[in-house]
Amino acid sequence: MGVRGEQSQADLSACPDLPAIAPEAAADDRVGTRNRVARLILANGPSTAADLAVRLGVTPAGVRRHLDALLAEGLVEAREQRVYGHRGRGRPAKVFALTGDGRAVFHHTYDEMAIDALRFIAENGGESAVDAFAQRRFAGLADRYRVLMADADPAERPQLLADALTEDGYAASTRPTATVADPGKHPVQGAQVCQHHCPVQHVAEEFPQLCEAETQVFADLLGTHVQRLATIAHGDGVCTTFIPVPPTAAAVKRSPQATPAEQSEGASA
Repeated sequence: MGVRGEQSQADLSACPDLPAIAPEAAADDRVGTRNRVARLILANGPSTAADLAVRLGVTPAGVRRHLDALLAEGLVEAREQRVYGHRGRGRPAKVFALTGDGRAVFHHTYDEMAIDALRFIAENGGESAVDAFAQRRFAGLADRYRVLMADADPAERPQLLADALTEDGYAASTRPTATVADPGKHPVQGAQVCQHHCPVQHVAEEFPQLCEAETQVFADLLGTHVQRLATIAHGDGVCTTFIPVPPTAAAVKRSPQATPAEQSEGASA
């Protein structure tokens, strides 16, 4: 299961972009553009006005007008951009992130009913009953995903997982990266799976067992320990999971092909 306390040198917000909206779409009405601004923030996490302007093909001033309207409606909030590693001079750029109300506009069906049901389970069966529910909820997902990954190479599984999650409404993507689990150790090569949307965010905020069960399913499907770096339910812009490359695969990628003599020496060692 992933351990949230572990630190990473990777930029947690630097998840790969989902397909950008075509510039010509920006010619639509103001409400349509405002919706696209919100969807871009949903897909890519907290974003600057300049980034949003480039993706939409409009001026930063034009984007700021839509951001002001979204701020007034309580659908987005302004934050200081997180800086990982060395911080340069000057104040960090301001980024805009969706609020809980903003995310609810997209997909949060029956949140109140689900929370009430889980509270009832916790009151009558204890935390172990909630754990069992969370594991059972993801059991069906695990069975479906396992079929997709059954014959896949381990290096291909993160992307297959992201594709499957996207089909289920999580707007997922992947990026290669390296992280460090403990100070003084060599970076571990791997990939990040980024979930830009969480259909059960409000429920998971109160019942983190859902995130824990999901993380365990990822580990089981991928056949390796995974590290949950960030979650939307915890207040992060994107759910980010680090998946290490299997040691054997990493060694093959790092090392040049051995000569016959070296192979012979290795066999006789």
